[in-house]
Amino acid sequence: MTRYTGIIDHYRAFLPLAPETPAVSLGEGNTPLIECINMPRQLGLDIRLFLKFEGLNPTGSFKDRGMTMAVTKAKEEGSEMVICAS
Repeated sequence: MTRYTGIIDHYRAFLPLAPETPAVSLGEGNTPLIECINMPRQLGLDIRLFLKFEGLNPTGSFKDRGMTMAVTKAKEEGSEMVICAS
């Protein structure tokens, strides 16, 4: 089994990046799906509902997924610094 290296490497074939561009990554993504048992029952629904636990990303935010692409692309285009409001 290979070690997970982040969302850029996982989806690189579908992203607008040059093959030689290194990913700027903290290892974001690959967060678990957790089955939510009570909510469907309380709503009277006969379904299985899963929630994505994005709090397990490196900074605890779903924003990690998008920012890895933004920073990688900025680096590819020559940026030396990136400022991000949270």
